[in-house]
Amino acid sequence: MSSAPSTRSLPSGLAVLTTLPDVLFVPELVFGGLVWILVASSKVSLSIVQGWVMFVSVFCFVMSITLLCLYICGIHRGSSSWVTLDAICQEIAALFYLSAAVLEAFATYTFSFLPPQQLYQYQENIAAVVFAFLATLVYVVHSVFSLLRWKSS
Repeated sequence: MSSAPSTRSLPSGLAVLTTLPDVLFVPELVFGGLVWILVASSKVSLSIVQGWVMFVSVFCFVMSITLLCLYICGIHRGSSSWVTLDAICQEIAALFYLSAAVLEAFATYTFSFLPPQQLYQYQENIAAVVFAFLATLVYVVHSVFSLLRWKSS
């Protein structure tokens, strides 16, 4: 009885791209991919900070694309634990991205004291910070809606 409402609340097929919490996979992938690209191409000022930001962006990108593909394929049918898994994954991603965005902002701030010849590298880091905070916002919104779906299931 408990598996029927939870499988109805998680769509399958291309209906995944029409429901509110699940359509947020697309901006998560776009913003996360941009963070990944910008951090990978920028000059590393604090390697431990940039390493964490890189780990978070790659981990969350792979997690989001995996969940999206599994939902499109309909693997979650017949199991009631997918709603819980979705909520947990989105919460972890939101917390990881919040920490990564703050650390990337700190690394960009310390990078701001470079000579004007390296302005392009500073601008890359600023773009990475902006997209990291946008990814954080999208993951937080997705996690709120996933928790609401989990609570109602």
